[in-house]
Amino acid sequence: MYRLQNIDTDVFLKEYWQKKPLLIRQGFTDFHDPIDEHELAGLTEEESVDSRIVNNQAGTWEVAHGPYDDINEHCLGKWSLLVQSVDHFVPDADSLMNTFDFIPLWRMDDLMVSYSNAGAGVGPHLDQYDVFIIQGKGSRRWQVGLPSDYEAVRPHCDLSQISGFKAVIDEVLTAGDIIYIPANHPHNGVALEPCMNYSVGFRAPSQQEMLSSFADYAIDNNLLSNRYQDQALSARKFSGEIKQQEVAQFKALLAESLQSDAFEKWLPTFLSDNKKAEDESNQQIEEFSEQAIMEMLESGEYFYRASGIKPIFVEPKTTCEPSSSFTFHIAGEAYTGPVESADLVKRFLSEPFITEEFIADEDGQPQYILHNHFTALLTMLVNKGHWYIEE
Repeated sequence: MYRLQNIDTDVFLKEYWQKKPLLIRQGFTDFHDPIDEHELAGLTEEESVDSRIVNNQAGTWEVAHGPYDDINEHCLGKWSLLVQSVDHFVPDADSLMNTFDFIPLWRMDDLMVSYSNAGAGVGPHLDQYDVFIIQGKGSRRWQVGLPSDYEAVRPHCDLSQISGFKAVIDEVLTAGDIIYIPANHPHNGVALEPCMNYSVGFRAPSQQEMLSSFADYAIDNNLLSNRYQDQALSARKFSGEIKQQEVAQFKALLAESLQSDAFEKWLPTFLSDNKKAEDESNQQIEEFSEQAIMEMLESGEYFYRASGIKPIFVEPKTTCEPSSSFTFHIAGEAYTGPVESADLVKRFLSEPFITEEFIADEDGQPQYILHNHFTALLTMLVNKGHWYIEE
């Protein structure tokens, strides 16, 4: 179990988040790696795993993407193995990522894990997202600078680097240290010895990505069918001319779609979607009856949220907004329940695991007895593979 230390999260969010980098010494004391380099290499044999090896031999950069027939063929010179979404496959890696839940779940993307030999790195570069990088075993020197106009360098078609930058942080990290790097801040990490690193990345969807997804949602659900209409159309000197008033009308028509109920229904669907649902679709999942789940709750079984699952729900527009149901989303799918159970369900969704004690009321009585819907909901989520019982 990981516990984040030596950081005041309120101060961090106010003074550092998306503003400036921060070194957190011993953010995890007595840190233990949730995975080793051999297990990490084993993941790269799977087609569903996104992995790459970046190596540098005598100044020449190469990038090889997995899966690999023989991974050793690519581990040449100074090399790094990088594997995306390890939190989806390794429960302990998911637990490590969950320690950063003072950032909303919908903002989190995945945990990338890397193993590097001495002298290896991927070169100085920029990322378009915020990241916490946790040092595992070994040590690495990190240099971080401030945003500016840097010259792009492409030593390989799959590598985007930048020219030199002035470091405002230049430190060696050892096991348990953390460095926070905001988006668009240049950085460069070089392993001083064989080492593991864990990068907690955050979603920063682009306008293009969001508009594309929203358009697909509207098409799939036959929404946003309002058409353009003229307002005070008049004759003009040039028939091919679009008047500024008409440009404004087109903008207003599109803006209307962003203010629609369709947008509010699409957003949690979009933010809760992830690769995990695709991975689960081909898995055989043991199904339980509601009575069996009730008995497990009564016996104090732990129910764990599956790795990579990010439940999302939207704050009501007003505290007085009338509603008879509470809706949340998992992996792009909507679920509803009675509003009377909303507080209990919100607590459940926001924690990585639950026990009988967790859902007990102030008198120690299990609330799932008072809220029959909760047991039915938990049964459905377990049977979908979104929660599981540890064997």
